[in-house]
Amino acid sequence: MAKYEVFITKTVQKQLKKLPNKIADKLETQMLQLEDNPRPTHCKKLSGREAYRIRVGNYRFIYIIKDKILLVNVIKVGHRKNIYK
Repeated sequence: MAKYEVFITKTVQKQLKKLPNKIADKLETQMLQLEDNPRPTHCKKLSGREAYRIRVGNYRFIYIIKDKILLVNVIKVGHRKNIYK
């Protein structure tokens, strides 16, 4: 199976810097694991748009998969109470 490229937007990079290091590290680890499998068993398809989310404790990150060009685009990260707004 071909590897996907994981692209983290500048907005997400800024959001990660604001989080505690321990949480940011866990989120980044989960994001990088998407290279091998962009649809792991613990991901959830979001209704109303072509995006997926992964939960890491009380934090979530949302990403879009582009299968034709083997790209995973991480578009948003944050606390569960703010992520879907």
